Amino acid sequence: MPRPTLAIVGRPNVGKSTLFNRLVGKRVALVDDRPGVTRDRREGEGKLLDLSFRVIDTAGFEDEDPSSLPGRMRRQTEAAVHDADVALFLIDGREGVTPLDEEIARWLRSSDTPVIVAANKAEGRAGETGRLEAYGLGLGEPFALSAEHGEGLVDLFEAVLPFLDRDEDEVLEEVGEGEEKPLGPLKLAIVGRPNAGKSTLVNKMIGEERMITGPEAGITRDSITIDWQHQGRAVQLVDTAGLRKRAKVDDKLEKLSAMDTRRSIDMAEVVVLLLDATRGLEAQDLRIADQVFEEGRALVLALNKWDVAEGASALFNGIKAALEEGLSQAKGVPLLTVSAKTGKGIDALVEACFVVREQWNRRVSTGELNRWFERAVEANPPPAPGGKRIKLRYITQVKARPPSFVIFGTRVDQLPMSYQRYLTNSLRRDLDMGPVPIRLTLRASKNPYGTKGQ
Repeated sequence: MPRPTLAIVGRPNVGKSTLFNRLVGKRVALVDDRPGVTRDRREGEGKLLDLSFRVIDTAGFEDEDPSSLPGRMRRQTEAAVHDADVALFLIDGREGVTPLDEEIARWLRSSDTPVIVAANKAEGRAGETGRLEAYGLGLGEPFALSAEHGEGLVDLFEAVLPFLDRDEDEVLEEVGEGEEKPLGPLKLAIVGRPNAGKSTLVNKMIGEERMITGPEAGITRDSITIDWQHQGRAVQLVDTAGLRKRAKVDDKLEKLSAMDTRRSIDMAEVVVLLLDATRGLEAQDLRIADQVFEEGRALVLALNKWDVAEGASALFNGIKAALEEGLSQAKGVPLLTVSAKTGKGIDALVEACFVVREQWNRRVSTGELNRWFERAVEANPPPAPGGKRIKLRYITQVKARPPSFVIFGTRVDQLPMSYQRYLTNSLRRDLDMGPVPIRLTLRASKNPYGTKGQ
């Protein structure tokens, strides 16, 4: 299946090549104030937020003899529009609609390719008059754009979305892959307080006395990485030094060990926080769990020494309740029981780690995401502080590992945390995101490229 394609068309010198360069993310097409610089149609890999597509920069459309150079250039433009999923018709918003714009519009209306119209060079409100004139072209509602300054890209995104969005399986088919690329080895770090049984658990997993163990706390000082296979699946196991409360860490070597453990958390995909069932849940366990979430890693909780725990059922329910109360992010995080000594529960633990890694890597197509978003906002509209409505326009996923989303709208700086938690919880529930960390960023709609970082 061919990649979805956007063709940029318009008369000479309306900014087609400038927009092409912005969409492909580099200066590929020559740009000059003189008209007619672009002659051949130029193709590139375009990206707009999380949409990926093929973009074609065409020569300026001129009404000339078909055998002349401008006429031959026009045939190239016609071919590009014919093959595209959508054509973006640019006019110069400052100059307004010209007779040649009207001629191009008549040709585009006769085409089978969907057309959207933008008034370019409209930074600030410079092109508003031209945008209003463009209604008369009969090609739908025009929007303002500044290819040079990056303004109006949100409106462009919304306009092309229905034509260029593809479900993930279609994209995979398009690049010749029958299925998703398999993930690499599961990067799994075992963390916890000293003497929780981390090294004993690792030894039982791999079936050999690879790690030194004993009743003394703090035997492990370095984070040790071990390549392992669990039922045919590759795992990189990391045994870490025990993390004590910071106020109690006064030995220089122990401080270095704690720093090494924190680096291991940062490098991991999934972190197993090993709890000592004979000691229950302690404040330091909550601090470690919070650190894992802060680093954006998937978390699995394991109650070790379950073979010697007393009052097992009450203990399990008590720890689960304490986790939900003391660590709101941990709601729904898998809590399993294991015995590092006997090996009971290890298979279920590793399986849970693979499941949460899948959720940690999850991507949702823009179409599915915004259908969910519309339902969520309709079911519970955002508040109107001071009587001024907060308008949420759309959402896009910018990355996985962990799943990270950007919401665009107006007055989003006034959106309360309670409403953001509502959206996050709805994401988990409705789109099977699981209990992994979710990053939610709010951004004003004016220019999605105006603020860097998350």
